[in-house]
Amino acid sequence: MNTSFNSLSKKLIIAMSVLGMGAASLTVHAQETAASAPAASANVAGQHGGHRGGNPAERMAKYQARLHDKLKLTAAQEPAWATFTAANAPKAPTGDWKAKRVAFAKLSAPERMEQWIAMSKERIAHQESRLATLKTFYAVLTPEQQKVFDDSVPGGKHGGWRGQHHGGMEHKAG
Repeated sequence: MNTSFNSLSKKLIIAMSVLGMGAASLTVHAQETAASAPAASANVAGQHGGHRGGNPAERMAKYQARLHDKLKLTAAQEPAWATFTAANAPKAPTGDWKAKRVAFAKLSAPERMEQWIAMSKERIAHQESRLATLKTFYAVLTPEQQKVFDDSVPGGKHGGWRGQHHGGMEHKAG
């Protein structure tokens, strides 16, 4: 019995030593990570050209200008383009969002779920309206322009928003 106790005691001491060394190395790693975090976040912002902050309307205008240039629209297509871009313009937030969040937090769980569903329905209605405008614009494009459009908009040739984060529509996959 005494030898099994000594064996268990030794294993416990070894385990505690390993855990102690692991905790110490994690602490050092956490300190190193925290010290390098500001530089890393500055580097990420630099890689994306500051796309995380800034004015979404300004980014959208630049994106639309590049798309317009690539499509080489005719004068007859311009009105459809204007309608399409107006329907896709970023909407400014309305109301006091802080007060809305506070009021939302005070609701019961079923009431919050009802609000989420109502907001989802509004978003879907907005997306359906945008889809109608997209279809109208797409119909006036030539097959060549449709291919350019398909490859240039989010979810197209590069998938998702990748093209915008890596040099806009000019980014080509290798």
